[in-house]
Amino acid sequence: MSVIGYDETEGFGQDEAEDRWERPRRGDAEASPFGGPRNPQPSSLTIFGVTGDLAHRKLIPALYDLACHAVLPPEFTIVGYGRQPLDDDSFRELMVQAIDDHYGQDDVDGDSCERILRAPRYVRGQFDEPEGFQRLVATLDELDREGGTGGNRMFYLATPPSQFPVIVERLGKAGLARRGAFDAAHALGEPVAGWTRLVVEKPFGRDLASARELNAIIGGVFDERQVCRIDHYLAKETVQNLLVLRFANGIFEPVWNRRYVDHVQITASETLGVAHRGPYYEEAGALRDMIKPHLIQLFSLVAMESPVAFDADAVRDEKMKVLRAVRPIPDDRVDLFAVRGQYVQGIVDGEEAAAYRAEERVAPDSTTETYAAVKLLVDNWRWQGVPFYLRTGKRMAKKVTEIAIQFRRPPVTLFRQTAGAPAANVLVLRVQPDEGFSLRIESKVPGQGLTLRQVAMDYSYGGTLKELPFSAYETVLVDAMEGDMTLFKRGDQVEQAWRLMGPILEAWAKPPARGLPIYEAGSWGPEAADALVARDGRVWRRP
Repeated sequence: MSVIGYDETEGFGQDEAEDRWERPRRGDAEASPFGGPRNPQPSSLTIFGVTGDLAHRKLIPALYDLACHAVLPPEFTIVGYGRQPLDDDSFRELMVQAIDDHYGQDDVDGDSCERILRAPRYVRGQFDEPEGFQRLVATLDELDREGGTGGNRMFYLATPPSQFPVIVERLGKAGLARRGAFDAAHALGEPVAGWTRLVVEKPFGRDLASARELNAIIGGVFDERQVCRIDHYLAKETVQNLLVLRFANGIFEPVWNRRYVDHVQITASETLGVAHRGPYYEEAGALRDMIKPHLIQLFSLVAMESPVAFDADAVRDEKMKVLRAVRPIPDDRVDLFAVRGQYVQGIVDGEEAAAYRAEERVAPDSTTETYAAVKLLVDNWRWQGVPFYLRTGKRMAKKVTEIAIQFRRPPVTLFRQTAGAPAANVLVLRVQPDEGFSLRIESKVPGQGLTLRQVAMDYSYGGTLKELPFSAYETVLVDAMEGDMTLFKRGDQVEQAWRLMGPILEAWAKPPARGLPIYEAGSWGPEAADALVARDGRVWRRP
């Protein structure tokens, strides 16, 4: 395997919320945890930003895991393009260190390490340096001739987003996009000989105008079908299982509508603060960091109609349709649809946590939101009148990401006189931690009296199916290698999501008239968020 990467030492907003699953490291290479054969073709992976935080914590460990499960072909090559003065051997040592830091030296399978680190390549150069990209061309051509990569190339932009346009334009000028060959093969209905794909990390723009500009730059170099705009949340096992749960089970789809569903809550809360990400978070905030790139995508999967087929075009078409059906938030009534907040000093997991404004490299008078909650309404036949509540926050009471579908109570109850009024049924999909789902239903408490109590019909990965899910970045990488675009965002979806968030961003760009709402670290958010749902006669879940 050969590796090409670009160096950046500063993290740029990768959330810290993904769990680290412990898998067997030895003796399991024959079995694929995908539940089916995955056979990516020989290829080279060029990572721009390879010495940065994302590559160190996520990409290189994910590649190691793919090697552990014998998913990567022997000819797979990793290439690193960067500014640091490294050679191939020192680049190899950097990747070994990333794997050791992730799993610990005692738990690393040396054979699997060798499968991905046997022949790494490093190309030194600046992002905007034509000579560096010519050296990259020569290296990739050599790997195609001598390394058996077959002309298949993937470029991963694990850099600060400000560098995306520069790298894309340089790839085009160096002839590395090979769009003409893609267009010609597609026009003839033939497979592409020697494919090229671009993987773009979030954030994709910081508003509608910048997203459009970036889409235009990428579209001028690559075909849309070559572009993988990743959202690792969509690659989580429970999120993928959502479509199976909805459309492969006859008991759910008939009640997945306004007649039976009261409302939906999508939560992504973290107990961590911003750590070393202060400068990034000051520019982004909770809405840009989590709701726009991740929770809007989860919403679209919950609310979309059934696709005509389980393929990328059909699924992404239905997601786009439901995004277009979301009622625009009025510019003059943003406070009725969105709430923000910022954490102050408090207690998290029994330990004192500093206020956001006291965090490293955060302005002492910052008005950046560390909590955001948004209400969306969908104007279509399925969801008219059903609110979708999306919330995210730092320094919350618990680390959890979940989708909760709360059903309506029965119109007439026979149990008015019983101890314990019947509660609403709730279907909860746990994205993290403890991935799985549960259905809460009413049951009689054993005994002579008639007392009701909610019980959970629960399923967790690693229990019933005896299989732990693949990590999100493993799924992202192998899908990109195989050209499966189902979990990647299309350009028009990105723009539509920014369009929906536009009024909120514009309103929050102004200083808050009555001061920024606050919440104690270790709580479930500001009181204003409780008021947002209370106006509709509802309350937030406390997972």
